[in-house]
Amino acid sequence: MAPNARGALTALLAFAIFATHDVVVKTLGTQYSAFQIVFFSVLFGFPLAMLMLIRDVTPGTLRPVHPWWTLGRTAAAVTTGVSAFYAFSVLPLAQTYAILFSAPLLVTVFSIPILGETVRLRRWSAVIVGLCGVLVVLRPGGTELGLGHAAALLAAVSSSLASVIVRKIGREERSVVLLLYPMLAQFVIMGAALPFVYKPMPVGHLGLSAGMAAMAFLAAALMIEAYRHGEAVIVAPMQYSQIIWATVYGMLFFSEIPDTTTLAGAGIVVASGLYIVLREGRARSSANRPVLQTRSRFETGTAPRVGALLRLKRPRRDDPAGDRNAP
Repeated sequence: MAPNARGALTALLAFAIFATHDVVVKTLGTQYSAFQIVFFSVLFGFPLAMLMLIRDVTPGTLRPVHPWWTLGRTAAAVTTGVSAFYAFSVLPLAQTYAILFSAPLLVTVFSIPILGETVRLRRWSAVIVGLCGVLVVLRPGGTELGLGHAAALLAAVSSSLASVIVRKIGREERSVVLLLYPMLAQFVIMGAALPFVYKPMPVGHLGLSAGMAAMAFLAAALMIEAYRHGEAVIVAPMQYSQIIWATVYGMLFFSEIPDTTTLAGAGIVVASGLYIVLREGRARSSANRPVLQTRSRFETGTAPRVGALLRLKRPRRDDPAGDRNAP
């Protein structure tokens, strides 16, 4: 099998697992607060994270080189985790994904002031068209908007901000710092909120929480393999396959049938995101390739970033600087 085909198929499997993870989030979200779900997801994820972190042989301490940027990125990841989990709990899966898929568009916008990226007319046009697609999904004035929609939008904004910050500091920060700080912050902050929202969980639901953590790490491991074999411009667009899984899972488990307007808006957002990915994959089109280097889906701070894990591996074929230079 050709390397790019293998990378694409591996990524498709990874995103199918990510989508299954989100089904569990939605299932638990009908009974428990997003704070509680995030807490147990991080709790069960810590042992798996430690197994991955022992691969980091880079000398140094856990003190960040860029403390303020690290703080900002950690706050953004914590915000994404709670808001995304809440959105999945209260909104239809397909609608949530359609809104979250605006993150690559926002990455392009944030990369201008933070990375000094130059965005020309074509990518600006794609961003504007994609954001119009989000408005099609939301239908302001035509449907009742609630906290779930606001949470999904907030998750898209905070996730894109976290991705751009990692792109800025990733060359100088240790992988262990990039991996561990968001998880520690989630554990502490969600633990502080837990006494106010806690509901006892039966063994079955604790098992689902553990399964969520396992799926997140398995999907991350598969993404590493996908990027080892395939070029980023081939692997990255596979994330949009989640909208298919969201539609199927929504119909099978939650009796959710996305309407034509939601699907049309999602199609516009996906098309815009694909265009930006392909543009960044072209030589001289982007100095920083912020969307292409995001590597995976939105960051929740409940599991390690794929990009940071890649830095623990050997350099990839398609990045002459190696993974040490890729956030």
